[in-house]
Formats: sequence, C-alpha cells, structure tokens
Amino acid sequence: MSKAIAVSAVAAAFVAQPAAATEYVKMSTLGPGSSPNLVMTTFATIVNQKTDGAIEVQVNATGAATKHAIEAAQGKIDLFMFSPLVHNFMMQKKAMYAKVANAPELAQKLRGLFAFPIGVYHMATYADSGITSLQDLKGKKVFLGPPSGAATRVMGGLVTAVTGYKAGTDYEAVKLGWGAAAQAFQDGQLEVYMNPTNAPSPVFQQVALTRKIRFLGIPRDKLQDPKVKALYDRPGGALGVLPKGTYGKNQVNDSDVIVIKSVVGIGAGDHVKTDVVYTMMKTFWTNIDAESKGTPWLRAIKREDAFEQMNVKLHPGAVKYYREVGMKIPEKLL
Repeated sequence: MSKAIAVSAVAAAFVAQPAAATEYVKMSTLGPGSSPNLVMTTFATIVNQKTDGAIEVQVNATGAATKHAIEAAQGKIDLFMFSPLVHNFMMQKKAMYAKVANAPELAQKLRGLFAFPIGVYHMATYADSGITSLQDLKGKKVFLGPPSGAATRVMGGLVTAVTGYKAGTDYEAVKLGWGAAAQAFQDGQLEVYMNPTNAPSPVFQQVALTRKIRFLGIPRDKLQDPKVKALYDRPGGALGVLPKGTYGKNQVNDSDVIVIKSVVGIGAGDHVKTDVVYTMMKTFWTNIDAESKGTPWLRAIKREDAFEQMNVKLHPGAVKYYREVGMKIPEKLL
C-alpha cells in the first residue's frame, strides 16, 4: 500500500467515527413564577450551555411535583423537584398517595442530587385590599397553590390553623397553576396570592414596581400552637422571616414578617446513568458562582447545604461528585 493510500485510509476511518451522541435528559418542574422553576431551569441552562452538546436537559414546566415523583420512579422522566414532605407521604402511602397502591415501592426508585431552599412562603395582597392579616381572608379569592400540590396543603393548613377558616367554605381557594396565578394576581383577579419562593422574587419585584403590596405573616401568639407548629416542624420545613423593605418602597410592611420556609431539591429516577448525573453536577456547581453575580436569588443556592433535610438516598453520580470535591456525605444518604 502506497503512503498516499495509507494516509487516505486513516483519514477515511477518522471521518467515519460517529460523533458522541447527545444524552437527552427529561426534567419536569413547577410552572413559571415558582422558585423551583427558577432554580431548575437555571440548572438546565448551565448544563446545556457548558457541556458542549454532550447533555441536553429538556424542561417541562407543567403539572404537579407529586405526579412528577411518580413519573420519575416509573422512568417516564429523569429529573424532578424533590420535596422531603412529599417523599415522606410517598414512603408512608399517605395524603395525596393514599390511593397509590405501590407508592412506597415507587419511592425506593428515587434518588437525590442536591437540596436547595424553595424560599419563604410569600402571602401577598395589595395594600389597598383592606386585608392586613390572615383573619381578613373571609370571603376572599385566595391562591394557595396548584390543586393537589404540597404548597396548597401547607398554606391551606396554615390558614385553618391560624383562623379556623376552611377553603371552599369560608374563602374561595382559586385553582390555577403557578404561572396563571401569578398573572391573575398582577391582573387584580386574586385578592391574596401565595408563593413559596426565594426573596427577592422576580414575580413580586415586578408587582412592586407599580403597586403597593403587603405580605401577611403568622401571628407571634400562634407560633407554638400545635396545629401551626406541625406545618413548619416537619420534613423540609422551618420558620423563616421576610424582612421589611425586601421589595423596596412599595412594600408597606413596617416590620419583618414571620412565615414558613421550605427546603426542596432536584431528584432523579434511579434509572438515570451515573456518568450523566456526575457530569451535570460538576458542571452546575462549577459554574453557579459566575451565574449568581447578576442573579441575587441564586446566591441562596449553596453547595454546602446540598444535604439539608434530605430524606432520600443520593444518586451514585451525585455521590461520585461530592466525594471528588471532598464533602462528607451522611451515612443515611448512601
């Protein structure tokens, strides 16, 4: 074989090598306007932009997290918003999973990537609504969260614990998704809009640009009430504070507001490849600091808090990454 032919053969063989296939990852999250949507779409954007086409995260921002968990366990999607509270219900076949026969078995097929603060439960109303406390919700149109969602359960429970009011009897619990509810509040179709989100939230920043708003809170004399305490002393829950002035001069609160805060996370089905999860984890945490410089709410997402309130075992790809960077992993997560 001549030298020219040999070179041509080598070149042809090189050209014939197929390009590395793109790994497509299906992610389901909550709708626009929610804190999980902001965090998870940012995660997807960083991975898509920084892996040179090796991984493409495809985001679906519809549906409820309770359903997404089942779909991830069944292998229909890959990534979902993990909630310690929802996972607890799933493992115990309670609440929204009471009629799902194999809920505990499905829960065993879920894994965690990292936890992040969903933020504090903002309970907003317009300053001119005449509503200054939860006691004023009688007969009002209130958005607690999407139907069957964990947020709706927590917020509806809080209203009942503080006031005794029940949704559908004492006030109207408007049934909308996150995005539609945010728009409805901006359009004046809701009197109270509740949303667990990191502050300052873009949704409320936009509202406060043109309207004066007030945030409702938990009365101090109710904090130790057993019914109220059960809502924050739970998996993924705690008490938090929404400071006065968070949303500028159009926030009319003259003191800080005591609210419930929650921790959630990104979870995965155990079918997702180890190397894919490892690459996504490394890519996200390597680039998040640069992304957060111009995004104040993103600064609340910290790697050192990745295991906070986690009650699901970590995905092997996540374990590989955390060990690589020298983090000590709690035994219960392995």
